[in-house]
Amino acid sequence: MRLLVLLCLIAPLHSALASECGLISDDDSRHLCRARESRSTSECGLIGDDDSRHRCRAVVSRSTSECGLISDADLRHTCRAEAGGSTSECGLISDADQRHLCRARAEQSTSECGLITDADQRHWCRAVVSRSISECGLISDADLRHRCRSAAE
Repeated sequence: MRLLVLLCLIAPLHSALASECGLISDDDSRHLCRARESRSTSECGLIGDDDSRHRCRAVVSRSTSECGLISDADLRHTCRAEAGGSTSECGLISDADQRHLCRARAEQSTSECGLITDADQRHWCRAVVSRSISECGLISDADLRHRCRSAAE
């Protein structure tokens, strides 16, 4: 679930990075990546997990209405923060690492990234907030590394 929440905070993707989406082995994560890249909710419909599908539609359409349909509270708050731009939702996330990640993204500051305990998540946060692909290379999980490269660009 923590990796799924990370996906919730990926920055909009550029079409030049479509090959990175194709390298992601998890089907739902790959569809999310492609939906963000194309900025089209049609790819969201291919996501099997209900919560992830609702979050995808909300984030791609920049509408928080779908976030209310998400059963997982942390994912719902993350969705609202990302789709609606409300940083107050970040403070409601129970998982400390995800809360720091949400704040870092909302404030566009890597200082919150340094508070994340998981090394891969910390590198992901720094890469995405600072738009530094080189930081992605420090991530040990291959799927997360591909997502990072797509998001940091």
